Amino acid sequence: MEPPSRPVSSHSTRTPSRHSVWFTYAIIIVLTLLLVEGVVRVRQWWYYGAAETLDNAYHDDQKTGLRTPIPNYESRSTKINSLGFRGPEITVPKPPGTLRIAFLGGSTTYCAEASSNEAVWPHRVWQQLQEAFPQMPMDYVNAGIPGIAVPTSLKDLRLRLAPLQPDLLIIYHASNDMSWEARQLAIAQGLYQKKKETGLLGEYSLFWFLMEKNLRLWKVQHQERDGHHHLSTLPPDFGQQFGKNLTELVRESQNLGGLVALITWSQQMRADHSAADNLKAAASSLYYMPFMTPELLLQGFGMYNQIIIKTARETGSILIGDENAIPGDPLHFNDSIHFTDAGNKAMADRVAKALLTSEAFKQLMINKQTKHPPSRE
Repeated sequence: MEPPSRPVSSHSTRTPSRHSVWFTYAIIIVLTLLLVEGVVRVRQWWYYGAAETLDNAYHDDQKTGLRTPIPNYESRSTKINSLGFRGPEITVPKPPGTLRIAFLGGSTTYCAEASSNEAVWPHRVWQQLQEAFPQMPMDYVNAGIPGIAVPTSLKDLRLRLAPLQPDLLIIYHASNDMSWEARQLAIAQGLYQKKKETGLLGEYSLFWFLMEKNLRLWKVQHQERDGHHHLSTLPPDFGQQFGKNLTELVRESQNLGGLVALITWSQQMRADHSAADNLKAAASSLYYMPFMTPELLLQGFGMYNQIIIKTARETGSILIGDENAIPGDPLHFNDSIHFTDAGNKAMADRVAKALLTSEAFKQLMINKQTKHPPSRE
């Protein structure tokens, strides 16, 4: 007689419900995304000194109406002084006998990509000039604000810089002005419609923001290869408004009693590079100007540089040329136009060399020393 068989427990044969399986998958996906987000933010902190997007370093200044760096903001690579400028503190009012330098520009003057305040080209220029004239007290103001063009620099000059009494004003503008002008041409030809740069997820997730941005970069480069949706040419008067705006900025700077220096524009693309290399080098410029091509970008920057040269000549400003002294390669450029640390050093060498050999700058130093001779102790 066989023993009675054991009843099989219903628990041992129960299979997970479909809902529990999907719930488990959802938990795994969420944890994976959180892990990826964490890795991306650590990478962001490592390269840029902050785990969030760089927009969090700026605010809308209620007094001036400008979007400026947040006073006293600090990250691993960036320090903003109490006046809202990237760089060391300065004394207000300006001490007698001090040579104060102001640098005006956009993101390529602010230089978020640099590893520290000391690596940024305005700081390096100040350092080289101070070493050349050790008996002359010098300080500087980095008035670079990412995303701004010449008209906003003029407003910044009137509201924030004029009270600081700069003696030397160094201006580096072109890309944002050219982007705005080319965009108007593209809109008029039905080639461009303004779209929000990122969706709702991108406002909270750095991983999603970068994924969207890189997808747009890929689309822009693919579109460039297709040869569609681009401006076919630039008009002969391209840059004319830029020239008028730049002249106004220079004249107002001079009316403050300052000596002005204008810098021609440098970018990673070069006329003697291959088409493939220039397409790669133009990626970030095409991201903001998808209606352009590398060839048109080179042409446009060339036209803007001619306007900078003309403006310097007509206003009696110091011209800092030799833009190709900065090698057009990834070692010196973080993207199309922004400098790496090596690029910042090359830019500073270019600017300081031009100033130190300029008769106008030498005369400025003589005038400062005559008015406030160094004390002899």
